[in-house]
Amino acid sequence: MVCLESDLQDGQMMEVEVGNHSVLLTHSEGKYNAIGHQCTHYGAPLSKGFITGNTVRCPWHGACFNIQTGDLEEYPGIDSLPCHKVKIQNSEVFVSINKKTLRQEKRLKRMGARVPGVTHTVLLLGGGATSLICAEILRQENFGGRIIMATRDTLLPHDKTRLSKVMNVESDSILLREMEFFHQYNIEVWLRKAALSVDTDKRTVTFDDGSVQTYDQLLISTGCRAKPLDVPGMELDNVKTLETPEDARKIHAACLGSNVVLVGTSFVGMEIASYLIGKASSISVVGSSELPYQNTLGPEVGRATMMMLSQKNVRFYMNNKVTEIRGVGGKVKEVVLTSSKVIPADVLIIGIGVKPNSDFLQSSKILMDSKHFVIVDKCMRTNVPGVFCGGDVVTFPLAMAKNQLVNVGHWQMAQAHGRIAALNMLDKPTELSSVPYYWTVLLGKTIRYTGYGEGYTEIVIKGKLEDRKFLALYIKDEEVIAAASLNFDPLVSAVAQRLVSGKAITKREAESDDLSWLQVSSS
Repeated sequence: MVCLESDLQDGQMMEVEVGNHSVLLTHSEGKYNAIGHQCTHYGAPLSKGFITGNTVRCPWHGACFNIQTGDLEEYPGIDSLPCHKVKIQNSEVFVSINKKTLRQEKRLKRMGARVPGVTHTVLLLGGGATSLICAEILRQENFGGRIIMATRDTLLPHDKTRLSKVMNVESDSILLREMEFFHQYNIEVWLRKAALSVDTDKRTVTFDDGSVQTYDQLLISTGCRAKPLDVPGMELDNVKTLETPEDARKIHAACLGSNVVLVGTSFVGMEIASYLIGKASSISVVGSSELPYQNTLGPEVGRATMMMLSQKNVRFYMNNKVTEIRGVGGKVKEVVLTSSKVIPADVLIIGIGVKPNSDFLQSSKILMDSKHFVIVDKCMRTNVPGVFCGGDVVTFPLAMAKNQLVNVGHWQMAQAHGRIAALNMLDKPTELSSVPYYWTVLLGKTIRYTGYGEGYTEIVIKGKLEDRKFLALYIKDEEVIAAASLNFDPLVSAVAQRLVSGKAITKREAESDDLSWLQVSSS
């Protein structure tokens, strides 16, 4: 037990050392609490985050934890935090740590297991974040039936956000859970097994190996695949897309010392360009818009990021498209643009968007939109009873966007979908209320983003884009609907908490020089 002389005001938090162990001490609503200090996602110091009520939000990627229990409340973390005993005596704060948790930085919530004789089967199609979280929540909520996760992937659920940031990554280093975890909690994982069709009347799924599996409840979370270019030459060697860790490693190896052309200026394309600086001989980026991120982060931020990479000798060919890929000896040699410019290319990487992996549903009764994304309600239910859907393959009602049907391909949202699907499978009615949170890394610096900015009409910038230190607030109908930042932590997390609360951030607040409405609540 350690005595701490704390003068924390209500609504504040600080990092303290207890037996050479870092602890987050909080004072909120008149009560002191102590939990682990490092976010279970990537280890961010939570004392640099944002506290409101009984929730602390990570400054880096927006994960939320309950300060009284340490329980995870919002993704992208998947584990909870250890919780420590706090006692107040003679106006002094005493924190004690159980020896068992002294070295424990993460805590898995109590999980149930399969109960003999319970035949109810939940079938999860897809091996990504949505399926994993669905399986974990089912077991945490004491579901005792059979859980099957079937995926065309060759690897257990893994952190796909890393693939465009650290491309020579070893597969084992990005696994979200080891195989022992799935064995321990009786979660069957079928790898290299793709669904071919779904019969919702018979409640069966037919797979590519000819097998047929019945289900009582079904989750479809098959994700998306990269769109190809519809131009001559796509069949040439060294024309690549990024979907798997193996793809990432092959791109890394092929690009060393090579002339690389990237098509697409979305988050993934720009991250790959950034990663290849200092590795490729030359990097050329072809974009169809005037600036990168033009439809997401806006022209101001797009111009700043383009400048960042241009200063590292990345060449941009904007307002352009590829019309032809030319090769020699079966390998790509150069690409031709609509501007008639010809660019040397030893490697061509395509990042122009995605298509949903929903072809196998075409003959089913499951409702899809015109782009073949599956339509769900706030509980992740499709139009067919017992069939749920989540992740990148869905359009869903986003609460903060007045329940507009949206497709948001963010890692954190895919995880949230899995949780909501699991709870509703168990007849625990729960609606999706998460606010999107996303991050992208350029030149070792992270741009953070929260909200849903589609249709914004104005942008307010705090700080200076040219100094690479800014907060951008996106405004629609006199309210802030999204925020992005660089080197301005933890304000995106603060905006996220405000958006979650449902209390509007007015245009007047956004334009004010006084940012007390986003007061950082740490000492």
